[in-house]
Amino acid sequence: MANFRALATAAVFLLVALSTSHIASSLRPGLGVCRASGYLPGKSGNCEKSNDPDCCEDGKRYPQYHCSPPVTATTKAVLTLNSFEKGKDGGGPSECDNSYHSDKELVVALSTGWFKNMARCGHRIKITANGKSVYAKVVDECDSVYGCDADHNYEPPCNNNIVDASPAVWNALGLDQNIGMEDITCSETNLGVDKPRKGTVITLHIHGVASSTANKRVPKPSGGRCHISGFLYGKAGKCNKENGSDCCIPRHRYPQFRCSPPVSSKTTATLTLNSFARGGDGGGPSFCDDRYHKDSELVVALSTGWLRLDGTRRCNKMIRISGNRRSVLAKVVDECDSVHGCDKEHNFEPPCANNIVDGSPAVWKALGLNENIGEFKVTWSDV
Repeated sequence: MANFRALATAAVFLLVALSTSHIASSLRPGLGVCRASGYLPGKSGNCEKSNDPDCCEDGKRYPQYHCSPPVTATTKAVLTLNSFEKGKDGGGPSECDNSYHSDKELVVALSTGWFKNMARCGHRIKITANGKSVYAKVVDECDSVYGCDADHNYEPPCNNNIVDASPAVWNALGLDQNIGMEDITCSETNLGVDKPRKGTVITLHIHGVASSTANKRVPKPSGGRCHISGFLYGKAGKCNKENGSDCCIPRHRYPQFRCSPPVSSKTTATLTLNSFARGGDGGGPSFCDDRYHKDSELVVALSTGWLRLDGTRRCNKMIRISGNRRSVLAKVVDECDSVHGCDKEHNFEPPCANNIVDGSPAVWKALGLNENIGEFKVTWSDV
């Protein structure tokens, strides 16, 4: 029932004992990667918004996962905020005990793959963050397969790497429930067992989570890691949803980045879909040439750090994008602004993440990708 809470998220590394055989059955053989198993068509409804959840949109396609990522010494996950109380954004009663839980209770939900078909119901996990630790009980599944119905508060399926925690967990860790997200590291201290006995503690460590990042110094572009530089408060407006745009929500806090990850010969990025045509979801004319571009043109926008803040000016230059066993050359004509957004110039969309290659429909077609996917992992390089 518990789904992704877009407003209150903090990146964490989840360390739990997951069965290798269970993971293998859900992953592509030999790759050790958990991929989307399908897509759920969105259906809007009465979405309770006490924790500013990401409510379903009609016609939008949401990825579904029957697995979660393999566990390593640095397994990435996302800690999210959820109310397990009746009538709140958690939806129906918890799956493990068919009960609701007060916001004062230390309880969590796990993504479907990590939930293991209720195998971890009732077990406790130890969460360490912000110099503090707390034990929390697994009472629910953060459903990565189903959603967009009354049982799931009309929210999309969870991502495959979620630990959805009650306000009490956030309070015990001294975390600001309005925090956006923060890069963190972790270490594994207790491997546990494949089928935990009653009372077994599964350890979850979160290190380096800050309760506030608004005043953090922006790292130098050559520093290797790119951190959040601040937050932008959302403002709603006339948002063109032609390509399933993520439109701004009033008072929602969106992370801002003044840097991007280092560029290499195979820079990992997220390919998103954008129309650079007049009246499309790209907003105003392109940053580099102050022009609009047809959907048939091979053009892209890059996150702010990659476009002009890492020492290389990429306006009007060509880059090579590789994905789906294909490659294509595309011209950089615009900025996927990682700092500003939620205004008319940016189609009332939030700032981009720091690792975006925003491609025209022609780019997606050249790579043989289905535009309904919405995003796809690619690599790119300068030409």
